[in-house]
Amino acid sequence: MDCWVDGQPADALSLKDRGLAYGDGLFETIAVRNGQPVLLDRHLARLAHGCSRLALAADQPLIRSELQACAAALGDGVLKLILTRGDGLRGYAPDPSAQARRIMQGSPPAAYPAVHGEQGVRLFPCTTRLSRQPLLAGLKHLNRLEQVLARAEWQDTEHAEGLMLDQAGRVIEGVFSNLFLVRDGGLITADLKRCGVAGVMRAEILFQAESLGIPTQITDIPLEQLQWADEVFVCNSVYGVWPVRACAALHWPVGPLTRKLQSIARALLDA
Repeated sequence: MDCWVDGQPADALSLKDRGLAYGDGLFETIAVRNGQPVLLDRHLARLAHGCSRLALAADQPLIRSELQACAAALGDGVLKLILTRGDGLRGYAPDPSAQARRIMQGSPPAAYPAVHGEQGVRLFPCTTRLSRQPLLAGLKHLNRLEQVLARAEWQDTEHAEGLMLDQAGRVIEGVFSNLFLVRDGGLITADLKRCGVAGVMRAEILFQAESLGIPTQITDIPLEQLQWADEVFVCNSVYGVWPVRACAALHWPVGPLTRKLQSIARALLDA
């Protein structure tokens, strides 16, 4: 299984597709284990929210069914779902009657070095800043040029991820992850009302922490607050949790709360 378009095996896409022309759409990157999409309900909930925000007409039960069929065919790996607004004429105006085009791409399991999870990673301090746009904040939309520019800032193997700030210098997220601070036994993560992606693993970690009675706080994080963190970690729905051991001149230990949440995320991904 390589790629399906609207439920059929395919290796081509219309040149009129608005996803190609304008980035008009959404996507989800889903870990697949033993033929099952991991955290499927969370992925579909975020997708439905994004469709509502973008006024993108999509058949959610059909998408679920196709994701499950694609995951069964893939077995183990990573499944990427892309929804676009489909074909359009020249110009920005969307067709209000257009149905979303469904593109599903399967790939082998992500091959990240085990040392990232075991010993922690170093973050590259990206100079590319995230733009403020509340209408798109939190969504996993197809316009990811800020992340492309940020990821191009480093080519070495010393850094496994990048740290991204907004225009005001607030800590927001990693290039392909969300970021958490641990302070006095509680979790702090960025408020994503202006920019950033509301990650599926981020949502799961907040849920798990609250279930365990661990205090959580979603708030603005000034850059200088990083130096007061007891622990730092990043997360996404493919690799789970990576401890962060350093960013520029700052260093943190791989602490017990990071390890606890890393273990929970690993169990979800390996189930």
